[in-house]
Amino acid sequence: MLANYVKIAQRNLVKYRFHSILNIAGLATGIAFAMLVLAYVWSELQVNRGLKHASRQHILLSKWKDPNFGFELATFGNLPVALKEEYPGLVENYYRWDGVTGQVNIGEKAFREGLQIGDSSFLKMYGFKVLSGDVAHALQAPTSAVINADIARKFFGKTDVAGNTIEISNFAGKRLPFTIDAVIETPAQNTVTHIDSRNQNGIYLPSSAITFFGRDMNNWTSPFIVGLVELREGVTAADLEKPLAALLKTHTDAAVVANLRVEAVPLTEYYLNSGNGLVRRMLYTLSGIALFILLMAIVNFVNLSVSRASSRLKEIGVRKALGGRRKQLIWQFMLESAMLVIASAVVGAGLYFALKVPCSQLLGKELPGLGDFPAYFIAFPLALIVLTGLAAGLYPAFVLSGFRATDALKGKLKATHEKVNLRKSLVGFQYLTAAVVLVAAFIISRQVQLFFSDQLGYDKTRLVSLPLPRDWTPEGLARMQNVRGQLAQLPEVRSAAVSFEIPDGNNGGSINVYGAGRDSANAVTTLQLYTDEYFAQTYGMSMAAGRFFAEAGQQFPQGTIVINESLARLFGWEVPQSAIGQQIRVAGFSAVLTVAGVVKDFHFSSMQQAVQPILFIHPSATNIYRYMSLKLAPGNGIAAQMQAVQAKWEELMPGTPFEYKFTDDMLARMYDTELRLKYAAYAATGLALVIVLLGVTGMISFSIQKRTKEIGVRKVLGASVPGIIGLFVKEFMKVILVAMLVAFPIAYFIMHHWLNDYTYRIHITPLPFVTAFVLLAGVTAVLIFIQTFRAANANPVKSLRTE
Repeated sequence: MLANYVKIAQRNLVKYRFHSILNIAGLATGIAFAMLVLAYVWSELQVNRGLKHASRQHILLSKWKDPNFGFELATFGNLPVALKEEYPGLVENYYRWDGVTGQVNIGEKAFREGLQIGDSSFLKMYGFKVLSGDVAHALQAPTSAVINADIARKFFGKTDVAGNTIEISNFAGKRLPFTIDAVIETPAQNTVTHIDSRNQNGIYLPSSAITFFGRDMNNWTSPFIVGLVELREGVTAADLEKPLAALLKTHTDAAVVANLRVEAVPLTEYYLNSGNGLVRRMLYTLSGIALFILLMAIVNFVNLSVSRASSRLKEIGVRKALGGRRKQLIWQFMLESAMLVIASAVVGAGLYFALKVPCSQLLGKELPGLGDFPAYFIAFPLALIVLTGLAAGLYPAFVLSGFRATDALKGKLKATHEKVNLRKSLVGFQYLTAAVVLVAAFIISRQVQLFFSDQLGYDKTRLVSLPLPRDWTPEGLARMQNVRGQLAQLPEVRSAAVSFEIPDGNNGGSINVYGAGRDSANAVTTLQLYTDEYFAQTYGMSMAAGRFFAEAGQQFPQGTIVINESLARLFGWEVPQSAIGQQIRVAGFSAVLTVAGVVKDFHFSSMQQAVQPILFIHPSATNIYRYMSLKLAPGNGIAAQMQAVQAKWEELMPGTPFEYKFTDDMLARMYDTELRLKYAAYAATGLALVIVLLGVTGMISFSIQKRTKEIGVRKVLGASVPGIIGLFVKEFMKVILVAMLVAFPIAYFIMHHWLNDYTYRIHITPLPFVTAFVLLAGVTAVLIFIQTFRAANANPVKSLRTE
C-alpha cells in the first residue's frame, strides 16, 4: 500500500510540476538561509568554549568611571598574581600577557608579526594542542618561544620545527635569537590568542623576555596588562568582587580606587558581550531575520500546498466514488506533503554546501560543515520536516477528504469552505516580513555608509599606512624622519607623516593634563597621540586655530602641543583661537607645554563613541613611532604607485618588511560586525523578495483557476483586458497596504532601537518605507500582469466551459 501511495504522489508531483517546483524552491531557499545563519551563530557561540576548563576561565576587565583613564581590556600586571597568592582557594592559575608588534627574521627573510609576551602557564592553562616540541619546559627560558602552525608554515613551510630559532628585534633595533620550544595547532577563535580583530598573535614569548622590549609586567602602576585567571571548581565571578576591591585598595592609590572597579568576566560570555554587547545583538538580529525568513518560507509552502490541493476536488470525488476511504486519502495527502518537505530539505542542504565557502569569505569566518555540529542538531531538520509536513498536509488531508463524493465531483470550491481570508493573511504576513527586512537593510546600509563617509573629520581617500621598524632612540627617529622626507619627494606621494598611532581605534593610552596655574587635582583625562608636524596635512585634517606644531617643512618650537576642539572645550576655551598660546602641564612631562594649534574634531575610534578629547605630542618628546602614513597623489593607478613606494622603501631600508594597509581596510576591520550584518540583511532582503514572489505566484495561479468562468463572463459583458488585470491587482494591493500599515511601525521601532547604540547615527526618513512599498507593489503588479494577461486574453467560450 505504501508503495502505491508513493507512486501516486510521484505522479501528482510531476503532473503539477510548476507548483511542486515553486514549493520546493521556496522552502529550500528558506532552509538554506536558516542553516547558514544557524551555522554562523553556532560558530560564534563556540568562541572560547574549546579552551580547557572553559567555564572556569575568566578575564579581568577594568571598569573606569572615566574611560579615558585606561583600557577596559587591561589591568595591573600584579593583580592576577596577587589573586592567586592571596586567595588560593578561589584562583587556581593565572595568565598575563602584553602584546607588541615586532620584526621577525628567518635568515634573510623578514616579517612583521604580533608577539604575545606572557606567563609560562599559557599551554597548561588553556590546553592548546601541541604538534611538536617539549610542553613541560616550554616558555621557561627567557629566549624561548612557542608558535602556532600557521606561523610555522609561513616561516619554514612545515610544522615540525621545534628547536629552530627565529630572530626578533626590539624597539631599539637590537636582534635576539629565540628558540622554538613548541608548535601548537592554530587555535580556533578565542580571547586568549585573539583578544580582538586588531590583536591576533601567533608568536608567544615568556614573561622574562619582556625586559628585552623595555617593558615591565610586574607592577601596580601601569594598568596595561591583559590579565586572565582560572577559578577553582565551584567558584564564580561574583566571589572575586570583594578580593579584587581589597587588592586595589591595598596596592593602589586613592585616585585609582575611586575611579576603578575590576571585575572578572567568564570567557564564555566575554566575546558575546564585548563592544557594548555588539556581537550578541548582531546574533539576535541575525537569528530573528533567519527565523522570519524560514517562517515566510513555511507559510509560502503551506499556502501553495493548500492552493494546489483545492484544485484536486474531482480527483477526490472519483477516488471516493470508486470506494476509496477517507483514511487512504489522508495518508495520500500527508505523504505528498512529507515528500515535498524532504525534497526541500535535501535541496536546502545542497544549497548550504554550495554557499558555505562564499558566505565564509563574505563573513570572514569559516562556517562549520554539517559533520561539525553536535549529534542533537539532527532534531532540528527532523522537527522541521514533521511540523511543516503536518501544517501543509492537514488541510487537504482532513478537510478536503471529508467532503461528499458528489460535491467533490462537481468541483464545488465553495463547498470546501476554503479560508480565503486566512490565505490572504498568510500572504500578508509574507509582505509584512519582507517590508521589515527591506527597511532594515536600507537603514543598516545607510548607517554603515556613514562610517565610511566624508564626515570622519579627515580625508581617507588614497591614504595608506606602513608599519616601521622600531628603533626608539633619537637616532632611530631621525632616520625615520629622513625616510619620510625621501618618500614624500616621490611624484607618487603627495604627503607623508610619522606617528605612533593611526585612526584604527588603537591609541597610545590616556594621560592627565591641567592648566599651568592650576592644581593637578583638577586635571582632565585625554587621549594622547604621538604624531609629527606633517600628520594633519597627510590626513587632510582642518585646523580650527593655530598650526599643527609648525608649518610643513619648518622647525617646530620645542615644548609645543596640539589639541582638538573637545579638549579645548574641557579647558573652557569655547573659541578655539583663545586656546593658542595657553600653557598646560601634562603628567610625565616636567616642562610646561604651550598650545600651538587646535585641530577640528575627527573620529579616531568607532562612531559608537563620542569624539574624545585628544592631545597631540610630537614623537621627538619620547622618540616613539610605529607608522608611516602616505597620502598618494591623485591620477595614477594605486598599484603602480605602491610599486614605486616599495622600490624606494627597499632602497632606504633593505631587509625591512614592506607591508601596508589602506584606511578603508582599517575602517572595514573596525566595523567588521556592522558589515557582516549589512551583508546578511542584503541576503535576507533578496530571499524575502523571492519567497514573497513565489507565494504571490501561487496565489495568483489559484485565483485565476478559481475565477476562470468569472473572467469569461466579464469578457462577454464587455470587460477589457486591462480592466480584468486591474481586478487582480486591486485584490493584492489591499493585502499589501494592510501589511505595510503593520510592518512600518514594527520596522521603525526595531531600527530606532538599533541606531540608539551609536552616538553618531543617521536619521530615519520616509525614504526606506516608501522604497519598500514601491518595490513590493511594483514587483507584485508586474507578476500579476504576466500571469493574468494570458487568462484575460483567452477565448471566453473556453472560459465559460470550465467548472
